[in-house]
Amino acid sequence: MKLKNICLGIVCVAALSACADKMDYHEYTTYDKEYVFSDFGRTAGFVNNIYSYLDADLPGLTSLASACDEAEMALTYSSVLDYTNGNWSALNPKSQWGYYTAIREINYFLKEGTGLDFYDLRFQIDYQSQMNRYNRYPYEVRLLRAYYYFLLVRAYGDVPFTTEVLTEAEANSITRTPASEIFDFIVKECDLVAVKLPVKYSGLDNDAAGGADNPETGRVTRGVALALKARTLLYRASKLFNESEDKTLWKEAATATKAVIDYCNENEISLGAYTALWGTDNYKAAEVIFARRLGDMNSPEWYNFPIGMENANSGNCPTQTLVDAYEMQDGSTPDPSNPYEGRDPRMGMTIAVNGDKWPDANPYPLEIYYGGRNGLPVSYATPTGYYLKKYLDSSIDISDSDGTGGKRHSWITFRLGEFYLNYAEAVFKYLGSADATSGEFDMSAREAVNKIRKRTGVNMPEFPSGMSNADFWTRYKKERMVELAFEGHRFWDIRRWKEGGITSISRMGITLNANQTLTYTKTTKPLVWEDKMYFYPIPDSEIRKNGNLTQNAGW
Repeated sequence: MKLKNICLGIVCVAALSACADKMDYHEYTTYDKEYVFSDFGRTAGFVNNIYSYLDADLPGLTSLASACDEAEMALTYSSVLDYTNGNWSALNPKSQWGYYTAIREINYFLKEGTGLDFYDLRFQIDYQSQMNRYNRYPYEVRLLRAYYYFLLVRAYGDVPFTTEVLTEAEANSITRTPASEIFDFIVKECDLVAVKLPVKYSGLDNDAAGGADNPETGRVTRGVALALKARTLLYRASKLFNESEDKTLWKEAATATKAVIDYCNENEISLGAYTALWGTDNYKAAEVIFARRLGDMNSPEWYNFPIGMENANSGNCPTQTLVDAYEMQDGSTPDPSNPYEGRDPRMGMTIAVNGDKWPDANPYPLEIYYGGRNGLPVSYATPTGYYLKKYLDSSIDISDSDGTGGKRHSWITFRLGEFYLNYAEAVFKYLGSADATSGEFDMSAREAVNKIRKRTGVNMPEFPSGMSNADFWTRYKKERMVELAFEGHRFWDIRRWKEGGITSISRMGITLNANQTLTYTKTTKPLVWEDKMYFYPIPDSEIRKNGNLTQNAGW
């Protein structure tokens, strides 16, 4: 198991993009703790390495969007297909166990790297500003540890838990702690560290992380603590972890989520343009609470630009299932001969359809119909009838001759839009209807959803008052699928709701007729689903090392 004692030789190898946040990265190969923790720069490098384990799911070869019903992976050799073709197993576990490496480093830092005074450096001109940053490190890493435990519980349910530095023997004998206890720990940690973290790093007084010209904006903030607490409580209240559907858990989730919304309102974090959520400056979008900077790259474009373009590989192709979630702006039924006209504007921002001129370097409108330049039977052409736009940079040229190279990409971990939806869900589940309010919750679930639907550039008709509970819940799930498409939520939402897994996806076949009209034919592809897939399997290799570990049911 990876919960081993950290040796005195520590290797920090994963780079954390500096971008504009100055979180400089250092490599250590043979240095012991006295060396690492005797210098501000080396200590910062150790802490920054802990950030490097943060998750991100930009569209790529293993994006979880293609492990559910958001997308279908066109590249048939991708291992992401194992999630839905029956090849997922404890021997092929899609392991999330690597977060224990980060937890191990955090436990080590909290044991060996805190409470220092760097006495030998006291005459440095920036000594106090460096100390101010250093004294905040314990709260930063504790919040990161809470987040990593959230990711593990989300995937596995009950998991091994420790806040100590374990010997190898201890690590290989540890048992699983109930998920409810780990949720309690996460919530408590968020409450304790929130008040110790700044709202933002710009403007901090005499602080090495708060330079006026270039603050370290990649660090966790008070808002991150509030957001993690709220998301954790939402998951805890959901059926996967709340079989009895205890409404008090939904109340706790609603309260914590309202606190996030209030925090955003108080700190000028607001809904902006939907398309601001991707592109080189998406981490600056008005509603972002936290984003992980990933640096300059073009791999999302290389994997996902339409086949038929030089070096493009189709990648994660949005499904007809997702397209069907986009409502018509006027509430009508789509025209079968022109099925995209009049749809929710977010569809055109997220999905490329036949006839679109996209991306910029493509000299032709997309020909996704059978026999077209970008359609079947070309090898690896989209199997669904669509290509992806969201989180891709249309200005990037991936051709060998005119390529622009990579541009900055960032993964948004927490944003305000998610929490309006989370609030709607929690309040609906607690109060029992879409229109209900109370003294504590003066915004109804319906009103919260409408905040999203009326955001800049979307302006969809509001959910009406008087909706039945069944109608609201159905439309809420579609709204969530649309708003959060390709942002790493759908795969997990399906599981936490525990309403039945994904057994099929819909595709769109397009035929070019002799008279140049198009015929659209919807088809269905079955997927493998078993209820054991609500949780990941514990990797067989970990079970073999630790006889006290038990496997999740069914695996």
